[in-house]
Amino acid sequence: MRISCLFALFLIISNQLLAQNELNSDSLILLDETVVTAYRGASKALKTLEAITTLKRRELQMFQSRTSPEALGIMPGVFVQKTNHGGGSPFIRGLTGNQTLLLIDGIRLNNATFRYGPNQYFNTIDVFTLDRIEALRGGGAVPFGSDAMGGTLQAFTRTLEFENQNSWNGKMTARWATQQMEQTLRPELGFSSKRVAAAGGISWRKFGDLVGGDTTGRQTPSGYSELDMDIKAKIALTSASTLTFLHQRVQQQNVPVYHKFVLENFAENHMDPQKRALSYMRFDQKFSRGTLKQISATLSLNETEEVRKIRKNGSSVLRTESDHVMSYGGIVQMDHAIGNNWTIRSGIDGYLDDVSSARTDFDQSTGVLTPKRGLYPDGSTMSSISAFSIHTVTIRQWDVSAGARWNAYAFRVKDTDLGEVTIKPKALVWNASAGYLINSQSTIFGSAQTSFRTPNIDDLGTLGIVDFRFEVPNYQLKPERSTHFQMGYKWQSPSFQGSAYLYRNELRDLITRAKQDTQMMQGYPLYQKENSGSAYIQGFEADAKYLINQHWGLTGSFTYTYGQNVSDKEPLRRIPPVFGRVAVQFKPDFGLITAELAGATKQSRLAKGDQDDNRIPKGGTPGWYLLNLHFEYEWKPNLVAQISMLNLLNQDYRTHGSGINGYGRSLFATLQLNFGK
Repeated sequence: MRISCLFALFLIISNQLLAQNELNSDSLILLDETVVTAYRGASKALKTLEAITTLKRRELQMFQSRTSPEALGIMPGVFVQKTNHGGGSPFIRGLTGNQTLLLIDGIRLNNATFRYGPNQYFNTIDVFTLDRIEALRGGGAVPFGSDAMGGTLQAFTRTLEFENQNSWNGKMTARWATQQMEQTLRPELGFSSKRVAAAGGISWRKFGDLVGGDTTGRQTPSGYSELDMDIKAKIALTSASTLTFLHQRVQQQNVPVYHKFVLENFAENHMDPQKRALSYMRFDQKFSRGTLKQISATLSLNETEEVRKIRKNGSSVLRTESDHVMSYGGIVQMDHAIGNNWTIRSGIDGYLDDVSSARTDFDQSTGVLTPKRGLYPDGSTMSSISAFSIHTVTIRQWDVSAGARWNAYAFRVKDTDLGEVTIKPKALVWNASAGYLINSQSTIFGSAQTSFRTPNIDDLGTLGIVDFRFEVPNYQLKPERSTHFQMGYKWQSPSFQGSAYLYRNELRDLITRAKQDTQMMQGYPLYQKENSGSAYIQGFEADAKYLINQHWGLTGSFTYTYGQNVSDKEPLRRIPPVFGRVAVQFKPDFGLITAELAGATKQSRLAKGDQDDNRIPKGGTPGWYLLNLHFEYEWKPNLVAQISMLNLLNQDYRTHGSGINGYGRSLFATLQLNFGK
């Protein structure tokens, strides 16, 4: 009831204020018409009946985002947990890990070994390669498939444009942080002509130990090194068809899991290396006649490798666990338009994940090397085939959208103890929404949709130590499911953008880790996953951008999340606290200045699993607030300097559920040299 009142109050106040504060046409327009891809194709944000936010390249650069996960910290409705400095797991509407779908240019980053709970995989996307990031909160199952129970986070690589004349362009970026927390060098080179456009770059990065605020100090060991490369090219085959190629590779070395050293008596606990490589080829064809307007076909290969090196203090045995996944993908999509008011987006997609997993124990005192079963059954495969169709109809001031996706999976698991196990889960999901265009600047809408998450190889076949528990396999699992209800309001004008959302997500057949009586394995409590959970998550989100005049602007966001585990009659695990951000921007002729205040309240509403998690302080995670300043200076047209002064009050803080504290008072500086067009 309290949330409903807040929502109604937001609508009333925003309409009254906006009626009085429209700027004249001579004012500088900072808020452009945002285009988003919630339904696998471009549409205007105002007419998209979803809660979706875009983080553009300009913002990624201005705030000097160190990594892709850290960039998400300024996005409304997205909460970022960091198990270690080399990680960063986005929470969308209270869910994370394999219950939130991650995409790169429409291709799944989630694979057969994506873990439940926080993971580090979004950090395998080099932030320097991105054009923008979109957060679709509460949706994505129909257009994108499994795992989008909390929402969908999509990273888009740079956009390539053709030019009438041959032209070269380039960029050299250097970044440095106080106390050696970052040293980065990235050269980029691009070429454009009438029929060919290409760009590529290399990122050399070294991150020192993260230095926290006040009494935290240097958190050792937490630093690591990274080497990335990327190249993307687009060829115009005809005036209506293009072929796009991309290859990117990220390699991180010696990434420590900090809390394992300070809380769990480990002498070594590193990911060394953490690798990911994505290659894809995409064909796009546009049509000027008939109802078929566009068809695209994509073939992709996403390869991930994670090697974990683990040894406890007092032990001479170094355990090396290695997991390697080859994900082959194919997508075909067709866009139809029937008249001016009915659009249809349909397609099929399929993926095949091939999992290799191994472990060796090396006794450093005797020199004996012992091979053992890996974390996952070696040689396991996960394959899927799906078909979807989304229809959007406009009738006067009404927009109505509905769609469905059918999904079929096949798992083949080769277990050393149980032999070969094959399971074939299926799922049908749907969505429906209706929006009313109040005027040319505002829309109100309501939606309902179902989502699912099929159990993957990590759910089915994990055998070993995970976080603070020892897991054993369960091959009887079935898909998790959810039903999501939402009401939203959007306003977009030259001087103001604002939105507010109320939602409720009902979850069932949740795959949970169940403790096996009082059994222990290798000093850890014994757990097994099972479909035993039902829960709900509900909340309120609001964000706004307001242009006061041609030089001053305000930005703010607020997120409230409440989760309840119905099965266990306790709070749902890892629910973020109330969090938000307010920023003031001043735009002089030479650049941009931004002051921001970000914070979160204390989270003391804990599940039993939260209370047992050694990363969460007794009694809950304390609240915090940060004051940051960002400066940008342009020596037109070729040189840009940026300085970010973080945590000016030097507060000790930790985002809820993290295994490491955040930045203390620090300075990040970037110098960027541009040449060519």
